[in-house]
Amino acid sequence: MGKVSAVVLAAGQGKRMGSRIHKQYLLLEGKPILYYCLKAFEDSAVEEIVLVVGKGEIPYCQTEIAEKFGFHKIKAIVEGGSERYHSVYEGLRAISRCEIVLIHDGARPFVSLKNIQDAIEGARKYQACVLGMPVKDTIKRVDGENVALETPDRRYLWQIQTPQAFSYELIRKAYDLLMGDEQMQQGITDDAMVAEKMLQKRVKIIEGDYSNMKVTTPEDMTIAAALWKALSTDAKERDRKYDIQKSEKI
Repeated sequence: MGKVSAVVLAAGQGKRMGSRIHKQYLLLEGKPILYYCLKAFEDSAVEEIVLVVGKGEIPYCQTEIAEKFGFHKIKAIVEGGSERYHSVYEGLRAISRCEIVLIHDGARPFVSLKNIQDAIEGARKYQACVLGMPVKDTIKRVDGENVALETPDRRYLWQIQTPQAFSYELIRKAYDLLMGDEQMQQGITDDAMVAEKMLQKRVKIIEGDYSNMKVTTPEDMTIAAALWKALSTDAKERDRKYDIQKSEKI
């Protein structure tokens, strides 16, 4: 099995949070939101983490995140760009050669060891996969005046999460092409779109977890605090059982 790396994105400004502090550094149960996903990757089969941060934040993250919490798998901390895809590209460029790369939003604190392992295995099998869950609500497509145009069949609608996992060679090639074509950069919101648009690659969606939420608004912080309390014991037990099952297969 080849090397597995992860790019963790923490360069967003989090404008919808309405806070002077970027959302990934807000405290959840006494630790930055960013801590929780980094801890999951630190404890996983991932061998190398590249952390992508905002302008001027490298020293802070080196001392207050990587060193303070003993994240030894963080091999590089680099500055991101103005858009998400710029930040991903900087992260990909900082990775040493690997087989599989996982790309994860630092504002998703509740990613589990199972989520990470499923993504790794999915990437090895399909070359490109993303975590997701079926939508629960009815979805409407609207026009510019918010008038409903159609109601898609929700059996075929999934909400996409991270990590998104790929063959490193595939996603690096896709991003190299994207960064050389400004027109194709319009509307890019995730890494699967890059593989789809630039290489016409079919991306497999594998089941994630509804608890793998992204913290974006003040309301999300309230939900995250409640979810952390509910998950803290359950998640530890779930990951413990997962480790036992994995060891029994070896």
